[in-house]
Amino acid sequence: METDELGLFSDRHADRGRRQPARRRRKPRRSAGRKVTTVVVVLVVLALIGGGVWYGLTQVLGIDIGGYDDYQGTGEQDVVVEIPDGASTGVIAGRLVDSGVVASSKAFVEAAKGDQRVLGIQPGFYVMKTKASGENAVEKILNPESRKGRLEIRGGWQLDDITKQDQSVEPGIVQRLANASCAELNGKSTCVPVEELRAAASTADLAELGVPDWAAPVAAALEPKRRLEGLVVPGVYDVRPGSTAQELWQQVVSESATRLQASGLPKVAEETGFTPYQVLTMASLIEREAIEKDFGKVSRVTYNRLVNDMPLQYDSTVNYVLDRPDIRTKDDDRRSAGPYNTYAIKGLPPGPISAPSPEAITAATKPEAGNWLYFVRCQKDGTSCFAENVQQHEQNVEQAQANGAY
Repeated sequence: METDELGLFSDRHADRGRRQPARRRRKPRRSAGRKVTTVVVVLVVLALIGGGVWYGLTQVLGIDIGGYDDYQGTGEQDVVVEIPDGASTGVIAGRLVDSGVVASSKAFVEAAKGDQRVLGIQPGFYVMKTKASGENAVEKILNPESRKGRLEIRGGWQLDDITKQDQSVEPGIVQRLANASCAELNGKSTCVPVEELRAAASTADLAELGVPDWAAPVAAALEPKRRLEGLVVPGVYDVRPGSTAQELWQQVVSESATRLQASGLPKVAEETGFTPYQVLTMASLIEREAIEKDFGKVSRVTYNRLVNDMPLQYDSTVNYVLDRPDIRTKDDDRRSAGPYNTYAIKGLPPGPISAPSPEAITAATKPEAGNWLYFVRCQKDGTSCFAENVQQHEQNVEQAQANGAY
């Protein structure tokens, strides 16, 4: 046996060659501090999310936690507040807080509890007082005198005033817009004079006012004071007190453009053979010539006369230039020159003569079937009688005179 002088074969080194039992690897332990940090982060995130949701609810529903701030008295300075359509009590309260009217949403909501009139607050502009108590703010906004800027336009109205047979004057759209612009803010009137409105309507860029692109080029070629005729359609508008003349027109004309689009223009004109602006003009004639139940028949007479190359002979177009609503014209009136005289000139007038309703626009694109070429108002309620030839028409005229309608 050889001597192991280097000790290579000693028991100690031999043991190294033996397979040792595998040691179980222990998973690293998370420190207690890390667990606490994670829990805290999660709680903070949940709190932020919950707080955001709760804040949203408080703004919509007008809920405040605990007590609430409230001013005392009726308020200080006048301020215009806009209330949007469909606003809840909480939303109204939020608008008032943002405008400095009340100190907190809850001040208004608590004061409004049990008052059902608050649920009927209409959208629009209201003149309120800053730093008013919740109770006074409720009382102020419910006062009909606080709502300003309301403008109502009806079918058949025109831009200019109309002198009636009894010599009374019916205000036109321009005058009504001037009236709607009026409010008293801290002792100063916001009324915009008629002259300023006429100047803006005559000179402002039509596209900037909101006139649709299918109407703007044609309207721009008209006599300046008639450029916006027919482009302010029936409906209720809210204009902001304190606006300039151009801003007032922008508010009304742009909203009218939206309503015209809702009526189908310009698309509904595609199958008529007329341009969208001609359809608008035709609708304005229908509006002035008939009551709603006869719109479709008057539209058919218009189509038939245009197709047969006949002058329309509508008194409404002659009276439009004369600023009067008479259904009949005199011989001298019918002999007068001018592009709106449909006795002297064939075809449609160059532009609308009134504010056309959606019903009139529909009639202008979907005339009732028939061969009528003539009509006359034969009943005192405005009902018309229609005829296919001159003989029938003359009989209808006699009947209208007998009824006292013509």
